Amino acid sequence: MSSAEEPFEPYPQIDCIDCGGRAFLLTHPREEGPRWLPGDIVAYRCEDCLDRWDLVLPEDEEFPEF
Repeated sequence: MSSAEEPFEPYPQIDCIDCGGRAFLLTHPREEGPRWLPGDIVAYRCEDCLDRWDLVLPEDEEFPEF
């Protein structure tokens, strides 16, 4: 799980699940306290097909590393 020392950030861009295009993060982080927490729901919009994806942020150990 994230600690206060380690920032938890969703990916700013993902691959669209439907068309494979680029989907960008729509959701803004909290202004106070931890910006993001596991379990938060974040929205992405695809620039090609305009589909919207609402995803739940997983626990840190479930988040793939680059």
